[in-house]
Amino acid sequence: MELGLDGKNVIITGGGSNIGRSIVHAFANEGANITIAELAPEQGEKVALEVSQSGVSGDVRVIPTDVTDQSSVEKMVSETINSMGSVDILVNNVGWTVDRLFLDKPRSEYEKEVQVNLWGAINCIHAVLPHMVERKTGSVVSISSDAGRMGEYREAVYSACKAGVIALSKAIARETGRYGLRFNMVCPGLIVPPQGEDISSESMWNEMRDIFTEDVLEKVERNYILRRMGTSNEIANAVVFLASDAASFITGQTLSVSGGYTMI
Repeated sequence: MELGLDGKNVIITGGGSNIGRSIVHAFANEGANITIAELAPEQGEKVALEVSQSGVSGDVRVIPTDVTDQSSVEKMVSETINSMGSVDILVNNVGWTVDRLFLDKPRSEYEKEVQVNLWGAINCIHAVLPHMVERKTGSVVSISSDAGRMGEYREAVYSACKAGVIALSKAIARETGRYGLRFNMVCPGLIVPPQGEDISSESMWNEMRDIFTEDVLEKVERNYILRRMGTSNEIANAVVFLASDAASFITGQTLSVSGGYTMI
């Protein structure tokens, strides 16, 4: 299958850890040029070095970015266009949550969930959209969650944000389809970075690893029809396909990559 990603210019938010790291490697393996937009740029640089040492042809750069800050996002998009010439693909990967019952969750925590998970996607799409409309081409893939499709226990606000990302993307797909733009969503299952994997200082897994103990993960696996946990590479493969020319007639779609956890 020809994906047509060689030489394409891609922005990936939160590309320094876990799913984002695998997405960076997957696009790099297809010859794409990548901007890693990272709140923890030192972690992004580690991933960029991994890519450069792998011998792929694409260029990878890191731009410090806070997706909750519109001016920071606009600066990142502007720098990317100035250096690469264009933005063909945006991957809204950044996400953040702490599993907690709604009534036990402090306001500061769920405000951060809204800012990162919903406003982050809004800010990035809003910043790149005029450029894509002008060029009459572009693909946006946003990482949502099955929590946004069904509402997940201990993830009330996160679920609301991820549902918002799905609705946001569908609405903008309708508004911009006439310009050839495509918007799709990938909903991962629970993807826990392995204990030995390097993650950024800003990663939610610095707080969440203690919650998802070995016993808890065994229970999670039983909820998946395939009876196993997924990997970040499996999520990245879906993202790359939906972003690519191979999916040129797919827009406004939500794909669960979660071992059959939801069948919608």
